[in-house]
Formats: sequence, structure tokens, C-alpha cells
Amino acid sequence: MNPNDNRRAFLRLGAGLAALPLVRPAPAANNPAILTRPIPRSGELLPIIGLGSWLTFDVGLSERGRARSAEIIRAFLLRGGGLIDSSPMYGSAEAVIGAGLQPLGPVPGLFAASKVWIVGRALGVYQMEQSRALWQAPRFDLMQIHNMLNWRAHIETLKAWREQGRVRYIGITTSHGRRHVQLEQALLAEDFDFVQLTYNVVDREAERRLLPLAKEKGIAVIANRPFQRGALFKHVRQRPLPGWAAEIDCANWAQFFLKFIISHPAVTAAIPATSQLVHLHENMGAAYGRLPDAGQRARMAALFSWRRHAGSFHV
Repeated sequence: MNPNDNRRAFLRLGAGLAALPLVRPAPAANNPAILTRPIPRSGELLPIIGLGSWLTFDVGLSERGRARSAEIIRAFLLRGGGLIDSSPMYGSAEAVIGAGLQPLGPVPGLFAASKVWIVGRALGVYQMEQSRALWQAPRFDLMQIHNMLNWRAHIETLKAWREQGRVRYIGITTSHGRRHVQLEQALLAEDFDFVQLTYNVVDREAERRLLPLAKEKGIAVIANRPFQRGALFKHVRQRPLPGWAAEIDCANWAQFFLKFIISHPAVTAAIPATSQLVHLHENMGAAYGRLPDAGQRARMAALFSWRRHAGSFHV
């Protein structure tokens, strides 16, 4: 059967489920459980595919944009997703997430993650409280210091909040493959539960030091920019998946890219963002089925070579 036929059938089913209460279906032979990874510090299981919100949920007051975002959030949760990640840096994204979650009531398995992105400890406290109000959440599961901004000031607040139960986990982030040396120093200096960084099949710099360090210290890893802001798809446009991708249950390139990331033993979850429901379902497909082993990962990476002088991929 054409994978697109499967996708259309699932979307028709999803439309029928939209009017039902948000209940996670029990795993069965024809409804396998979503793949999870344990958070090293606690053993709590986290679904390996999360939901990012950078750009995609920054829709302002657009009724159409908010309705679309709410539909994506609902579909993500119905597919077994848990981790939703945002930041005050992302414009209206936090308010849009809050509006999308509010009609659902308490959501089993939701793992709410945001960030502090401001200079000054007192302003950081105010910003985090504002984020909590926008999400309409009693507390965050994870609060992260965004792009390491003023991290030495915010870490003291976060450690106190974790001790008080105001957040469950604390973390620190970087993106675009930047500040790896500084991030390594921060991870060595402080007791972070999570680190978020850029990692994908063509940006593998984190494999050198950061991923091994996270594994050694028992720090959960969230991988951002899994598709290089969509650039990876441009380089495989009209190129079929290799036949052996079926061995790791990949039906499309999105799943291929995501399974490469989440099969790394140090990675806990990846957070693709999307504004398209069909893409959400494609992404969530990576959270099911077989993951590549070390040999298959090497084969996946070998498909992509980066010609720095030409600025293009060889696939």
C-alpha cells in the first residue's frame, strides 16, 4: 500500500476522534506502545518524539493559526506524545500552547517544558511565572536556561525551585551548533537534569564531547533542529528512501532523520516543530517500530556528505 494512503486513512480516523475525550489508547498487538527513553536522573519514561514550537506556534491572535496549532497539539497527544517545548523567545507560542491545552483538561503524560531567556535573576523569576500563567499550568516539568543567557544567575533560582517542587527538572540549552565549549563547562560545573542542543544527521558536532559527557553524567538530552529548519528535506526532494529503510520501519524521510537522532544512546528525545498536521503524523511515526543499530546508523550517516566548499549535500 502507498504510505500516503495510510496517512490519509489515519487523518480520517483522527478527524473522527476529535470529538472524543483525550484518552490514550491502551497498547495492543495492532496498536504498539510508543517508544520511550528513561530520564537518567529519575528513570521516568519520556516518549522519544516531542513537539517543538519555535516559529510554528507563533501565530499571534490569528484564529485560524490558533485552531491549527490546537489541532496539532491534540493530535500529538493522541499519538502518545508527551514533551512539548517552548520559550518566551518564541513570540506568542506559549500563549498558543496554553490555549490549545486548556480545553483538554488534565492531560496524562504531558511533559511541559519551557525556558528562561532574560538577563537578571529577578526578571528571570518574573518571566518564568509569566510563562506558567500563559501555559495555564500549575508548574513546569522542565525549566531550561535558553541559549545559556545569564545562566549563572538563573541556575541558583532553578536549583531552589527544583528543591521546592516548583519545577521537577532543570536544564540548559544551546542551538545552531554554537557555544559547545561554554556548554560543556556549564555541564561540568552544575547539576543539570537536562541539556538541549542541536543534533541531526548532518550536524553531528555534539557527538565529539557533549553527548558522551551527558551520558557519563546522567543528563537527559533533547535534540533540537532535527531537520536543520527544513534544509534536509530540500536535499532529498524527489529522492526515494533507500529500500533498506524499511528495516527500521521508516516510511518517509522525516522518520529517517528522526530515527537517526533518537537511536543515539545518549539522546532522550527529539523535538521537531511543525504547523502542518500531516507532518505531525509523519514525525510521530518515528516513535514507533524498530530503531537503527550502530551499523545501520553508520549506513544512514554515509548517505549524507557535506561539501563545505560547495555548500551542498551528497545523497
